[in-house]
Order: sequence, then structure tokens, then C-alpha cells
Amino acid sequence: MSKIYIALGSNLEEPSQQIYKAINLIDAIDELSVTHTSSLYKTKPIGKIDQPDFINAAVKVEGDISPENLHAALQDIETKAGRIRMELNEPRTLDLDILLIDDLIMKTKKLTVPHPRMHQRQFVIVPLFEINQKLNIPGIGSIDEILKSLPDQGVVKI
Repeated sequence: MSKIYIALGSNLEEPSQQIYKAINLIDAIDELSVTHTSSLYKTKPIGKIDQPDFINAAVKVEGDISPENLHAALQDIETKAGRIRMELNEPRTLDLDILLIDDLIMKTKKLTVPHPRMHQRQFVIVPLFEINQKLNIPGIGSIDEILKSLPDQGVVKI
């Protein structure tokens, strides 16, 4: 049974409710079970800053599902939440990113695990650290060292 970490984010259409609904939909995937959920965090947008603040969280799930099938299931949840992909760093109803799958390192046209920018983003690392303070990110390092190295990016627990 794989241990999988997923980041969640939203800044449109009642973001906190979008996150809670997404957690329930992830847990409803037959092959998966949500075992840990972080608190919600309010964060400033990165890149395109003329948009509402985000609500972010992370979950740990366990189950037997291929990375490709998990990616497809998460994209389906995003689509059902009204996610429209037009440009990078745009406002969104829901963003679900696979962060880690055990110690897997993979890169395909559609999916890279570990998530390639997760260690640069406090809004990912802070909720992930809340779930597992002993986590090691393959090819990058321990989560506590990553957290110490990140500049303050305006992440506030709500």
C-alpha cells in the first residue's frame, strides 16, 4: 500500500469549502483512504499576484493506485469543481497536485513525482510538515531542512 501526499489549493468560489469537498472526493476514490489532513492555510499568490489569496492544505492518503490513474482521478475532481486551465498561476477553483508517492521518482509528459517545485513553496511545505515532520523528499532532502531554508512567503494557519 502506497503512502501518497497531495497538495490542495483554491482561491475562487468559497476556497475553504472547495478544499473540504475535494478531501471528501479524494477519500471516495475506491483505491484510496485519506489518513491525515493538515490545517487550512491562507497564502499569498505567487507569480500572478493580482488575484485573491489562496487557501491551501495537504493530505496523506494510502492505497493501491497507479500514479497515472491517481493523476487522472485528481484532474477529474478539479474539472468537476470548475477548474479551467488557461494560463500558469491563474486563479482557480481547485488545484490538486501529487507531491509524493512513497520514494518514487518519475517524470513523464503529464506527471513528475516528487512535484518539481514543492520544495520552493512554503504553502506546500508548511501543511506537509504538519502532517509528517520526519518526511524525506527523494532527491531533495528532509522536510525540516527544507522548511528552515524557505523565506517567509506569507503562509498563515487559519
